[in-house]
Amino acid sequence: MAEHFIALRSSSFHYSSWGVGSRILFAFHGYGETAASFAFLAETLGRDFTIIAIEMPFHGETVWREEALFFDAHDLMALMTEIAAGLPGREKGWWLLGYSMGGRVALQMLELDFRRIERLVLLAPDGLFVSPWYRFAVSAFANGFFRWTMKKPGWLFLLMRTGNRLRIVNPSLFKFAVHYIDDDVVRQALYLRWTVMRGFRPRLERIAGHIRERQIPVVLLYGSYDRVIPAQRGEPFLRSITPYGRLELLPAGHALLQPKFMEVIANALYLPII
Repeated sequence: MAEHFIALRSSSFHYSSWGVGSRILFAFHGYGETAASFAFLAETLGRDFTIIAIEMPFHGETVWREEALFFDAHDLMALMTEIAAGLPGREKGWWLLGYSMGGRVALQMLELDFRRIERLVLLAPDGLFVSPWYRFAVSAFANGFFRWTMKKPGWLFLLMRTGNRLRIVNPSLFKFAVHYIDDDVVRQALYLRWTVMRGFRPRLERIAGHIRERQIPVVLLYGSYDRVIPAQRGEPFLRSITPYGRLELLPAGHALLQPKFMEVIANALYLPII
């Protein structure tokens, strides 16, 4: 593994790279994770791919120093282009792999420059369905209220616990939510990460049109026990890109970036769709 830093104005983005292959695979991590999440891919994919994993703002070793809490998707595309240009002898096309939050990032990158994308693999992706809570929290109208709630979350705790007792809120989702609310540092990170990434809002109809136009293979991988992002979220998008996509269920919850699923992930990157 090689560690790198690349500048964006006053900020510094950290990324890791593995492999020596001629294909460029950009891998986008999930919420609260780092580039290291993809390290296990290197042994299997490293001969065919050069794997690049960029850490998003307020993740890993990336340092966000901009005054505004807004990471423009075009800036990420510029970083990717600069990184790819420094890889002599590599093919021009890019493969995209996104896990959870990183799925939303990968979708946005395909929308911005679909002619450069050779294949899209999404693992339990965010972005195919936008939670009303997230949409509300990061909106210009409500962001101040979101910031205040992260400082004084008592009312939200009461709401979540009441919903859990009434069985309106799924127990797994309740535990997941409490994990991100019950600690001052974790709550502050949630506010910063959600807010800075609010510009990544892929337009699915446009993306589906790009995929059909260029016949880009797309693989959606979901955990059959995932309560955070269930497979049903991907089915409408899958129908919109027929016959260029397929969906596969794995015997897991939300945590799909595991060595035991290496073969499935590799097949998603290699095998033909149709």
